[in-house]
Amino acid sequence: MSQSLRGKVAIITGASSGIGEATARLLSQQGCKLALAARSHEKLAALAAELPTDCLVVRADMTQPADITGMVKRTLERFGRIDIMFANAGIWIRGQFAEGDLDDFSELLKINVDAVLRCAHAVIPGMKARGAGDIIVTSSISGHHDLHGEPVYSASKNAAQTIVHTLRRQLAPAGIRVMSLAPGPVANPMQGLWDPEEIRRATEIDRDYLSSDDCAEAILFMLTRPPHVTIRDLVMLPQIDRV
Repeated sequence: MSQSLRGKVAIITGASSGIGEATARLLSQQGCKLALAARSHEKLAALAAELPTDCLVVRADMTQPADITGMVKRTLERFGRIDIMFANAGIWIRGQFAEGDLDDFSELLKINVDAVLRCAHAVIPGMKARGAGDIIVTSSISGHHDLHGEPVYSASKNAAQTIVHTLRRQLAPAGIRVMSLAPGPVANPMQGLWDPEEIRRATEIDRDYLSSDDCAEAILFMLTRPPHVTIRDLVMLPQIDRV
């Protein structure tokens, strides 16, 4: 039997577009109170205005530790607790490593790895005190299958998988679930796809991309499993798999 999310408090990073935005919409429909975090305050404010539940808008840069600390502090001040941390913010860089910009690679690692660690670390004390909580990380198929065209991105997602697998064991006795969603290609702004018709074609006709809504529905499934069930990894691929 699934569990209700009504009244639960969730932080979603990278909430201004893509998987984060789609998940925010779906969790709000389920009755969750949300802290929406991203770099773009304007986009977050517009999203919050459309959602049916109480939302806190937090402009936060995941490369800045103080922003992450402040995001968690503001959420606790507003809602009193945090039930769900969805560490979703991430960036994607592909191409030849030797021709890449090391500063860009460094930023990728800060967002895809360091920010995940900091987001989890910041919410664990409160979750332990209550004996319950969910931490979900947006990983990637490249965290399970190294892709030679995106070496640093693959490395970051391998790191994310290791964090999930090891932290899960440490926190399970405290009633905290740690899980990862690992999708293949998703038709969203990270892939340079914004136009709804292009997205529909990529997902429904060519069927070589997932949609952000597909991923949000997977997140909902993971969160609504009974407390004794942990979906450690949910790997999703489009029907036409080109990975």
